[in-house]
Amino acid sequence: MKKLVSLLLTGALSFGLLAGCGGGNTGTANTPAGNSETPAVENTTSLEGTTIKVGASPAPHAEILEVAKEILAEQGITLEIVEFNDYIQPNTAVENEELDANYFQHITYMNDFNESDGTHLVSAAEIHYEPFGLYAGKTASLDELADGAQIAVPNDATNEGRALLLLQQEGLITLKEGAGLTATKADIAENPKNLEIVELEASQLPVRLGDVDMAVINGNYAIDAGLKVSDALAVEASDGEAAQAYVNVLAVKEGHENDPAIQALVAALKSDKVKTFMEETYEGAVVPMF
Repeated sequence: MKKLVSLLLTGALSFGLLAGCGGGNTGTANTPAGNSETPAVENTTSLEGTTIKVGASPAPHAEILEVAKEILAEQGITLEIVEFNDYIQPNTAVENEELDANYFQHITYMNDFNESDGTHLVSAAEIHYEPFGLYAGKTASLDELADGAQIAVPNDATNEGRALLLLQQEGLITLKEGAGLTATKADIAENPKNLEIVELEASQLPVRLGDVDMAVINGNYAIDAGLKVSDALAVEASDGEAAQAYVNVLAVKEGHENDPAIQALVAALKSDKVKTFMEETYEGAVVPMF
């Protein structure tokens, strides 16, 4: 009898230990990102059959997600990519939980959007940085820029300030002291060439490039239009303030940043396979931040 009881207790203890292992981490929060081409995900069977719906701008974000999609498919996870051509809908869709996440914006824009629209978006991961470039339109070089020339910039709050800082970097204008990242054309203190700053919706900048002398264009829209950062007349430094202020993030609604499926997506986006794709495909227009 004592031997039987002992065997029963031993079996029960073994079952309890196995149940405890199975109930552990089902995501990838503790998986180091970028250590292998296909990141390991603990207990992937719990995520098999999961679908993650992510909003993205066509280039480079949707293209990068296509690489992550292959990695997730090996784990039985389906990544559904929904493309947007504006900066509003993908954020409202995440806020309304029509999307699980979005990948199109930098951290400063996301924070500004939260403040202006009352959303509750947070960064699940910092993925890459896209240097702003000043591209030639009707005028081919900075030396040829005439008095009164037109330079187009994005009209949204965070990106306009960034564009003006690039113009200041090149000595074309001087901003008021302290204007910083939120500068507008009203903050221009010195404009020796009497440049006309034309404010346009960001997606229209490549389309209107031929109508102005030059334009400061967001990285994703430049890529989508076939513009190469190597052809830009001026580019932001990747190790400067802009790289931190404008790092592109995977955004989710607050409270979902540690969901196992989201963490699996983060691990895929921070894999060596995605990093290599960024570096080889975009030739400096997309800089991995991992």
